[in-house]
Amino acid sequence: MDSGLLQIWGMRLMFVLVALLILFFHLLPLNPAPSQWASPDILVAVVFAWAVRRPEYVPILLLAGVMLLADMLQQRPPGLWSVLVVCAAEWLKSRERRQRETTFVLEWLTFAGTLIVITILYRAVMMVLILSPGALTLSFIQVVMTIAAYPAVVGVSYFLFGIRRAAPGDMDRLGRTL
Repeated sequence: MDSGLLQIWGMRLMFVLVALLILFFHLLPLNPAPSQWASPDILVAVVFAWAVRRPEYVPILLLAGVMLLADMLQQRPPGLWSVLVVCAAEWLKSRERRQRETTFVLEWLTFAGTLIVITILYRAVMMVLILSPGALTLSFIQVVMTIAAYPAVVGVSYFLFGIRRAAPGDMDRLGRTL
């Protein structure tokens, strides 16, 4: 078996394990009292960081399955947030080649804009469907906290898992430039 292909599948497995670990800690009843603060959505930050830096590690079907599982476990409307995250991640993947030469600040701003857009779309669809989207302040706090946590997620992904942007001269397993 090709070592490049083995590495890709190993990192895909690592993505699933990281997502399951995030969901596990999210579901732990550490503080049963309602909070005035919303925690950052680390799973979305990980998905976007990995999609921007190494799109081959988060294929669309794997991403859809992980996000649908997250919807089910977090008791959100099944599929709505998943579709928005998958569409946003695919859009970010399509921009990966252009993002390769940009600075981290521009990547962070792109992440922030994408997260804000999908959050607004999520709330709008929830209101159209006459479902309670939750308090606006909590959504706002969660978006701000997720944007603030993105550099830490990228740092952990880089230093712990080796997820980095492809350099302009990098080759894939078939010898083509990325």
